[in-house]
Amino acid sequence: MRITARELNRSTLARQLLLRREASGVADAVRRVVALQAQQAASPYLALWNRVADFEPARLDAHFADHTVVKSTLMRITLHAVHADDHKVFHEAMQPSLRAARLGGRFMASGLTVEDADTLVPELLAFADRPRTAAEYENWLEQRLGAPPKSGAWWGLRHYAPLLHAPTAPPWSFGHRPSYVAPRTRPVLADPDVSAESLRKLVLRYLQGFGPASVADVAQFALVQRARARKALQALAGELERLEGPDGEELFDIPGAPRPDGDTTAPPRLMAMWDSILLAYSDRSRVIPPDYRPLVIRVNGDVLPTLLADGHVAGVWRPAEGGIEATAFHPLPDEVWEQLAVEARSLASFLADREPEVYRRYGHWWSKLPNAGARLLPGH
Repeated sequence: MRITARELNRSTLARQLLLRREASGVADAVRRVVALQAQQAASPYLALWNRVADFEPARLDAHFADHTVVKSTLMRITLHAVHADDHKVFHEAMQPSLRAARLGGRFMASGLTVEDADTLVPELLAFADRPRTAAEYENWLEQRLGAPPKSGAWWGLRHYAPLLHAPTAPPWSFGHRPSYVAPRTRPVLADPDVSAESLRKLVLRYLQGFGPASVADVAQFALVQRARARKALQALAGELERLEGPDGEELFDIPGAPRPDGDTTAPPRLMAMWDSILLAYSDRSRVIPPDYRPLVIRVNGDVLPTLLADGHVAGVWRPAEGGIEATAFHPLPDEVWEQLAVEARSLASFLADREPEVYRRYGHWWSKLPNAGARLLPGH
């Protein structure tokens, strides 16, 4: 079966709850969309505001507090918010990538080895029985080693160990000085067979939330070697449907998963920074027109808050005095601007009690964008 580019786009939007806001519980919504990028504390909240009808941020606060939803270093070796039921499997799947990336040269320059890490991590997790600051972990490490740890020791351990970020401060649960705590259910570490099995489970979860997808897409989403992604998909061959993509590439999907018609209406949205749909694929043209990719994904990895129009990135937005400033990269129909104005009023109201100037520190990127029409969408 062949699937078109527009059908791929609509499949992603449907599974990511972006064709309509769903009347869903917050924890259930997090599980349905698989993972929310969370290196910027506000982004999981804005991502859910785009996806859940009548979303109340206090509900996500509560889920972070009781560890129903957890924040941890996972896919692409960056921070994600995921349902607690997924954390163990996701971390196990990522073990080879985490070991290679965080227990390599910088870690070993501290004088520690990978074997030292395998010894230290269980002890570290025992110490992490309650939220503790980075300074407390560094002090613990100094006492454990009998000398002040050199640069790279705590850096490697905190990313490799399955530590969760503990809520610390408003307005978005996590402040600039993180605290860490051990998960209630511990992942199995350094076991290739467990990691391979968990990667297969991660692949199924990824396809549920982002499919159909290629081997390269799976590898990009998790940041695992393509050989591992291919092997996992081969092991799942009897459970998956195979499709032919727009350019003839082989795609995989869950049988019976939503794949709406390409003509399905896609409402405009004001997306969070680093929204997962912008980063979950090797072929990002599914959502980002190729000419716009360098505009919204900056050279240092910052991913700007974007406008979606007809399911694709059409510009960027930022808070401004009196509302939301929206900059389109190409002309948009009046109807789309009217819908974006409705979204802007809702977003301004949503931000008012938390952080009206969210993402302010990233405003310097706007001076580097090409001249384009910017509009102030009133917040009231």
